[in-house]
Amino acid sequence: MSGPHHKPKVSEREARQVAEAAREQDWRKPSFAKELFLGRFRLDLIHPHPMPATEHVQRGEEFLAKLRDFCETKIDGALIEREARIPDAVIDGLKEIGALGMKIDTKYGGLGLTQVYYNKALALAGSVSPAVGALLSAHQSIGLPQPLKLFGTPEQKETYLPRLARTDISAFLLTEPDVGSDPARLATTAVPDGDDYVIDGVKLWTTNGVVADLMVVMARVPKSEGHKGGITAFVVEAGSEGVTVENRNSFMGLRGLENGVTRFHRVRVPAANRIGPEGAGLKIALTTLNTGRLSLPAMCAGAGKWCLKIAREWSAVREQWGKPVARHEAVGAKISFIAATTFALEAVLDLSSQMADEDRNDIRIEAALAKLYGSEMAWLMADELVQIRGGRGYETADSLAARGERAVPAEQLLRDLRINRIFEGSTEIMHLLIAREAVDAHLAVAGDIIDPDKSLGDKARAGAQAGVFYARWLPRLVAGPGQLPRAYADFHPPGHADLSTHLRYVERTSRKLARSTFYAMSRWQGRMETKQGFLGRIVDIGAELFAMSAACVRAELLRTTEPHGREAYQLADAFCRQSRIRVEELFGRLWNNTDDLDRKVVKGVLAGTYTWLEDGILDPSGDGPWIADATPGPSTRENVHRPIR
Repeated sequence: MSGPHHKPKVSEREARQVAEAAREQDWRKPSFAKELFLGRFRLDLIHPHPMPATEHVQRGEEFLAKLRDFCETKIDGALIEREARIPDAVIDGLKEIGALGMKIDTKYGGLGLTQVYYNKALALAGSVSPAVGALLSAHQSIGLPQPLKLFGTPEQKETYLPRLARTDISAFLLTEPDVGSDPARLATTAVPDGDDYVIDGVKLWTTNGVVADLMVVMARVPKSEGHKGGITAFVVEAGSEGVTVENRNSFMGLRGLENGVTRFHRVRVPAANRIGPEGAGLKIALTTLNTGRLSLPAMCAGAGKWCLKIAREWSAVREQWGKPVARHEAVGAKISFIAATTFALEAVLDLSSQMADEDRNDIRIEAALAKLYGSEMAWLMADELVQIRGGRGYETADSLAARGERAVPAEQLLRDLRINRIFEGSTEIMHLLIAREAVDAHLAVAGDIIDPDKSLGDKARAGAQAGVFYARWLPRLVAGPGQLPRAYADFHPPGHADLSTHLRYVERTSRKLARSTFYAMSRWQGRMETKQGFLGRIVDIGAELFAMSAACVRAELLRTTEPHGREAYQLADAFCRQSRIRVEELFGRLWNNTDDLDRKVVKGVLAGTYTWLEDGILDPSGDGPWIADATPGPSTRENVHRPIR
């Protein structure tokens, strides 16, 4: 048992067990992406494209118009970048128009927007200032409103949601100086004391923490008589005695982000402020993120739209060697990539969000894929925009304006987007998280075979069970609609690009992906979880297949509802052709890669074998420990907490 001042010592196996226990393990609803990884292309789960109700559209469009006017007239993104702070007047204005309560039910004073329109609002606000988008997202996507909506008691909802909808900013506190994606090592404690809990510990990278009024804090409750213990979620008033914001952190991008280090010293929290039972904290956090993760791809899709606008305008007027740079194939390929990928990102986002609103599908994998794919592709698009702009892409907007040119913040976008590959689950962690869900069906029937703690009898029973499952499943991976020339013919209307060929490709490739996963499990068995390179490529293939499916379904929707259906088909066709090239490369790298050699090199690096390679440079880093001391105790720093009232 861990005392309040003891940092947990956790083995690799124990860490995995904690993460596994926090997983939502049941699949009560169908999942398009889960089926895709199992070799079953369930187009019926996403087509026809789900549509929002008329009243939701009206309410959402009304707020978007109000938000657009506010963003155009009240938010100066360049000022926020220069001063590294969102002006209090902007935050007050966002409160007045109800932006803090976009996802909160109207009965608590919120706007009650759907996920679709919440995402549209984030994309709009984030296009003016990514820091504003991040503030709104952290408040509602992972901050207090979402866990209260899912797990809060009626009393907690009535107490906090009206505040959160109009006046109070919230933050989510999980990460610690020595705890990132491995929550089993969480050191912050919440010790029961009568009708209260006493919280001690330090939290790092608390987005919104500097200005927060209310916080969701994850802390470890020691197991004792009458207390199950475990990582538990609490609502904490940011102004409570013993809460100190010790530092406002500064970053490569998102310079207006109110992100800090928060210390808790003997902070008393009433038991009524506990969200859910003891030990349910990680499950609450992961469930919150199932849809909360969609906020990041929303802003990534918005970034893609801006990249396309600037690339189009700039490359049409910039001439080199007698013609606009867009007419040079090397530049044109980048523009095509940006246009096609932006179309696909919006397709993935809207499809996932509408499915989240309808709640008839389990979208935990779809949301994770949207976050993973959106953050990676948006970064690539921004990088290509900087390249298209050349020296002007590397130059700051202020410098461009100072010498009389349009202040285009391309380099800022690149810096601002970079964090999305780390935020709310790094790309590497997302690969492992999605891979775990993707192979869940295999582990459910064959997991005991490869579990070293299981008896021979358990393994024998698991072997028999697995034999039955694979006898039914494997033959279905041999043939399917993807091999029929006329399959999905509805996606080849007269006068439009042929998208049916891409859907047939997705169906065939889905089966190939499932076969590859099975072969790998047969080959590596219990060592499969250590093959992170292989698993990452499996997930990336699945992400591409999901994006292709979403792009085709969206194109068909736009063909039947909008005047630019033919152009949508063209963009979907371009995206799918680009995506198929990436998929084939990933398949090649499943079995032909340098993973084994890389491990040997890493072993040598860590052993100091190659330190001679570091000769000839000076290290400009300052002194200090790699990880700051987070020993519980009273703060010795000035409290930089500044609630906005």
